[in-house]
Amino acid sequence: MTKLEELKERLGVVSDLNGAASVLGWDQQTYMPPGGAAARAEQLATLGRLAHEALISDQVGELLEGAAAEVAGSGADSDESCLLRVVRRDYEKARKVPPALVAEIARATSLGMEIWVRARKESHFPSFQPALQRILDLHRDLAQCLGFEESPYDALLDQYEPGMKKSELVRIFSELKSGLVPLVQSISERLDRVDDAVLRRHYSEKAQWEFGVDVARRLGYDFQRGRQDKSVHPFTTSFSISDVRITTRVDERFLPTALFGTLHECGHALYEQGVSQNLERTPLAGGASLGIHESQSRLWENVVGRSRNFWRFFFPRLQQAFLQSLQDVSLESFYRSINRVEPSLIRVEADEVTYNLHILLRFELEGNLLEGRLALADLPEAWNAGMKESLGIAPPDDAQGVLQDVHWSNGLIGYFPTYSLGNLLSVQLFEKARSVIPSLEAQIDQGNFGPLLAWLRENVHQHGRKFLPLPLVERATGGPLQAAPYLHYLRDKYTEIYF
Repeated sequence: MTKLEELKERLGVVSDLNGAASVLGWDQQTYMPPGGAAARAEQLATLGRLAHEALISDQVGELLEGAAAEVAGSGADSDESCLLRVVRRDYEKARKVPPALVAEIARATSLGMEIWVRARKESHFPSFQPALQRILDLHRDLAQCLGFEESPYDALLDQYEPGMKKSELVRIFSELKSGLVPLVQSISERLDRVDDAVLRRHYSEKAQWEFGVDVARRLGYDFQRGRQDKSVHPFTTSFSISDVRITTRVDERFLPTALFGTLHECGHALYEQGVSQNLERTPLAGGASLGIHESQSRLWENVVGRSRNFWRFFFPRLQQAFLQSLQDVSLESFYRSINRVEPSLIRVEADEVTYNLHILLRFELEGNLLEGRLALADLPEAWNAGMKESLGIAPPDDAQGVLQDVHWSNGLIGYFPTYSLGNLLSVQLFEKARSVIPSLEAQIDQGNFGPLLAWLRENVHQHGRKFLPLPLVERATGGPLQAAPYLHYLRDKYTEIYF
């Protein structure tokens, strides 16, 4: 074999180990009995350590050098050149982290997630606090290993948004907040103009499930290469390009929970299923960043899924599925109800206008925790105060407050900002697609999502991790990441609804 072929085979082993760990993680959140938590933590720790050791071996370094000489004449955008560039970056970062730390993080987060599930059910943060303290301490160690110039937060953020710095997020989020706050304030004076009581009627779990599956299939999700299951917190996971799974949760008294949860996760899955098969079993077979990934979920969930065009096609079908609950409801009143703005406690059920305020709070809190400005014991109080300041409401208990998200139990510190980055990018990408496909909205009216998906596949999905996120945005949209298009989208849409 050539050095490149040897390197790909070595990386395939790493991919296989990570895929096996993902299967175990998916099972833990869907079907594993609670008694399996301790053993599962050890299994994940072992797989994490083995994958890490395989990646950081001296052999990989030698193969990288040999393969670089073999592909020296390839173009900078070729699969081979991009593979070596990404692998070298991953390799150099991974070499800084001891395998024992990788294993301990996997063990702590696997156990931490099970502890979080119980703590959330009991609405009792103190029972989760020791596990979260351990996870936080380990991630401080990880940041020190990876290295940083400005903040330890940068080292962790870089795992999800390569090349992004906390200082840049502060700048972008400041612009975002300055545009959001007056919009939220002005709408807050008119909240009674939109009623969403229709969404709180009874909707059977079975019918919700079947409707969500039908929507996902029509959007392009391939159920021959994926499936949907239930979990405490909706998520998407990929074991390979041909095995991408989603989960959701169902509330029979609140229709949007499952409906938009499925749309959101379907957006993630469409991205993973759209990666070029040429990149399978390599480090390129995944999303360019979590922000890019989130742009896909938010595009399908909100920009498309909460539009009039989308519901012109789907609302008659929704009415047919829930005749008793929706027979007296018009398309227009339903459209307004799913776009109702109201400060709420739960992030995943927040409206488009207030959603980012949830993210900005989490971004501030986890930065303060990591940098030692906030003691973990004070986190619930700081959370409640932040909710009161930004949204005017305070959680009545920990389950609806500091314990509502799974991310910290999974060790995903530095992850939350990617949600807001995804919101910004979702509009930029959709606007570019609309400029290239003039009939796009008319196609959506007819339930034809193929043209939009094809544009996303060509400009985003197929590339996987070949390009860093900001250069990918430039390639796809012709411009840099901006907050202005997103703010303009919100003002136009919600002014029409509320004013």
